[in-house]
Amino acid sequence: MKSKFLILAAVTLLLVSCGTQKSAPVAATPPPAPAAETAKAVALTPELAEGQNLYSNNCAKCHKLYDPKKFKQEEWTPILVRMGKKAHLDETQMASITNYINSQL
Repeated sequence: MKSKFLILAAVTLLLVSCGTQKSAPVAATPPPAPAAETAKAVALTPELAEGQNLYSNNCAKCHKLYDPKKFKQEEWTPILVRMGKKAHLDETQMASITNYINSQL
């Protein structure tokens, strides 16, 4: 009788432990962006989108991407010149990236 009870308890414990799933914590949704930022992000012209694409693909090869608002326009100019040389970008590509960065400031 005692062995039947132990077997039944073990089977019950096994079924309960297999049937419960630990759910991943629900990620908090970020607060909505202000309307001005949303409009600016959506309103990228094809030229600015190309600059964003170049920025994302070329700059992220070596380091993390910085938010364009992290620096002022005067600070971006020497950064872009220096990094453009390291990334072997031509003048057209640099102008595209510069226009994209400046549009986001």
